[in-house]
Amino acid sequence: MGAAGTSVVGALLVWSATHETAGTAYLVRHLLNTAIGITLALGVARLGHHGLRLVAPWIYGLSLVGLVAVLTPLGTTINGSRSWIPVVAGFTVQPSEFAKLGLALVLAFVLADRWERRVAPSNRDVALGWLLAAVPVALIMLQPDLGSAVVLGALAFVVIAVAGAPRRWVVGIGVAAVGLVVAALTTPLLSDYQRDRLLAFADPSADPQGIGYQTRQVRLAIGSGGWGGQGFMEGRQTQGGFVPYQLNDFIFSVAGEELGYIGAAGLLVLLGFIVIRIFVVAGRSGDAFGRFLGAGVGTWLAFQVFQNVGMNLGVMPVTGLPLPFVSYGGSSMFASWLAVGVVNAAYAAAHRDRV
Repeated sequence: MGAAGTSVVGALLVWSATHETAGTAYLVRHLLNTAIGITLALGVARLGHHGLRLVAPWIYGLSLVGLVAVLTPLGTTINGSRSWIPVVAGFTVQPSEFAKLGLALVLAFVLADRWERRVAPSNRDVALGWLLAAVPVALIMLQPDLGSAVVLGALAFVVIAVAGAPRRWVVGIGVAAVGLVVAALTTPLLSDYQRDRLLAFADPSADPQGIGYQTRQVRLAIGSGGWGGQGFMEGRQTQGGFVPYQLNDFIFSVAGEELGYIGAAGLLVLLGFIVIRIFVVAGRSGDAFGRFLGAGVGTWLAFQVFQNVGMNLGVMPVTGLPLPFVSYGGSSMFASWLAVGVVNAAYAAAHRDRV
């Protein structure tokens, strides 16, 4: 119910951000995306625990196919990143969102076997896990999309650590991750647009493309909401169209301006409930597959919430990651609900084991 309630709140915020220019068009699309997402979640949950283990490698493989396809002429570039594949009627698919689900499933599938036999993962197991993570990360960096790549890295790091990887692997990969971020900032690994986003985080006035202006407008909108907000559909910044990409990247600024600190905090409570519930389910899972899967999904959603809200508040650089269940966008909504579906499948298995 927490995910459904959060999606409804997201629909209202998207409606507020777009009704002046598009009427109810985005509201209807967001609700349609939510309905499709819930249907996908119910379908995945019906696969059951063992069904998920069977399809895990296939979902991972299909996500890689999508990541390769987006780099071909099938893909399209938006805001300096070639991350989308146009489909029909103006809709697009973002394969990197589904890669998060695919990686969580395949890592749980690969690492669960030895854990269930009470054998610590060998160096070969850990190396295989990082190889499975490195492939989608590399493909995503070719787009380039630093935000999604970091989410995949965090997801893999937590799952492999929870699986009992030797400490030297955990420390070594942590150091390598820091090196990758440094390389992204100091080499042509990122597009000029994305590098400007990161530079604007340190000095908004130094951004030549106006991204510093975007972040200033977002912080102004949130700050002007005060404790109680300016009222639904009454925000001066939101209704004036001063905040770019407000229906997706900066949707949290609508909550801050129109619902105030109290309303924005309530939205964070809803998102926090979802994440905590996922981790609780992971802890109660009857086997290693469900435990590792829950750890991966929980890390993915928690990191993405932290990054999105952080970039709205100006404490994290702008990376373009959507706010799960809230931001407008079909791929993010579908992937988030599929994540709920696979966790529910793990919960059902754990519940049967306790009965």
